[in-house]
Amino acid sequence: MKSIFEPDAQKEIMERLNKLSSQTPAQWGKMNAAQMLAHCTLTMRVPVGDLDVKPTFFRYIGRFFKSMATNDKPFSKSSPTAAEFVISDERDFNIERSNFTVAFNKLVPGEHTVKISNHSFFGPMTPLEWGKLMYKHADHHFKQFGV
Repeated sequence: MKSIFEPDAQKEIMERLNKLSSQTPAQWGKMNAAQMLAHCTLTMRVPVGDLDVKPTFFRYIGRFFKSMATNDKPFSKSSPTAAEFVISDERDFNIERSNFTVAFNKLVPGEHTVKISNHSFFGPMTPLEWGKLMYKHADHHFKQFGV
């Protein structure tokens, strides 16, 4: 599994971001491109400590599913997400692309950027696991938009 901390994976994500436009249609799901970028930005803010997501009761079972977050199998289409990451209001694509880039650039310098050792659902996470999850999540959503 690729990690967001790998230079080749970082380059790939940015190339895919540059192929996305406000008019790029989703192949599944409810979000448009701007909403998807806002969603991904929020998730990248968690491991660096810029967004606090409170653990839920489900964290006790989430640990049993942690391997799904870091293995090579892609996430399924329309996978559930935590309420904190649901974006349903309209967003400006250019602002969200900029916000994505800022959050991405703060996270990707290396595993040392990870300040949070517990995921709200999956439980204890190493920086390496965070890196894999962040890549897999971005990859999932860029595939959602065909880029």
